[in-house]
Amino acid sequence: MKILLKKTLEDLNHLDVMEGALGIEEKVEIEEEKVEIEEEKVEIEEEKVEIEEEKVEIEEEKVVEDLTIEEKVEIEKEQIQIKRERSLIEDNQAYFWIKSEGQKKLATENLVPGNQVYKEKLISKKGIEYRLWDPFRSKLAASIMNNLENFPFENKTKILYLGASTGTTVSHISDIIGPSGIIFAVEHASRVARDFLDRVAAFRTNVIPILQDARRPKEYFSVFGKVDIVYVDIAQPDQTEIAIQNCELFLKKGGYFFLVIKTRSIDVTKAPKRIVEEEIEKLRGKFEVLESIDLHPYDKDHAMVIAKY
Repeated sequence: MKILLKKTLEDLNHLDVMEGALGIEEKVEIEEEKVEIEEEKVEIEEEKVEIEEEKVEIEEEKVVEDLTIEEKVEIEKEQIQIKRERSLIEDNQAYFWIKSEGQKKLATENLVPGNQVYKEKLISKKGIEYRLWDPFRSKLAASIMNNLENFPFENKTKILYLGASTGTTVSHISDIIGPSGIIFAVEHASRVARDFLDRVAAFRTNVIPILQDARRPKEYFSVFGKVDIVYVDIAQPDQTEIAIQNCELFLKKGGYFFLVIKTRSIDVTKAPKRIVEEEIEKLRGKFEVLESIDLHPYDKDHAMVIAKY
């Protein structure tokens, strides 16, 4: 009798355990069903968003169909500029090394696709057009080739450029700073200024030509506000003094100063190295000289000095 009663109690306990286990399993199943329902809701919401986006795209296509060819071209240009600015911000890369003829060559992303300035080679990679940057035609490119360490030119930079010439270097800086940047390009010689206007300024909205003498910076009526960089490439015996005068008027505190020293334009009787040292000495007190680069073999008896205001 005791044995039978014990067996009955064990069976009842076992049933309680089974019921408890079944209750937990049912709860788990209910929770899983809830999760599935929530996932289905999310999927439905995502489908709704996709449908709305498709509707917007269809509406945009209808609008584009109704536009004239000129309006379509303008929209495409705006889209290219927006895409390029995003690319510049995301990549944070001013210049590139592109493989050409078995060698890696310096290049910038072309702000005006299809446009050449000095018959430079254009190379397209992954839908982006690049312009090879010739260091024998540009002293800034020569500085990069000779291990330039300070390169403050970037998207949206504001620059005063003295001695724009026909616009070779200006055009590559224009590529780098993008549509939101600006270059005030000063050139005094009328013949080269004409070429500069035809080849560069006419195609690039971020280039503002100033046909003026660099000795008269107060007459640059097109320049507004302070600039991030003053770049000077002029062939005058007093080029450093002219450059300093322009910096005092237009360069912001902490801004960068790039000075191309053309030693043979200053004094043909002195050793080029000594002239560079003397010109650097003129900067001390007002500028922090960051580096000095000999531009050989790209330019003989030339140096690039980079300083901070």
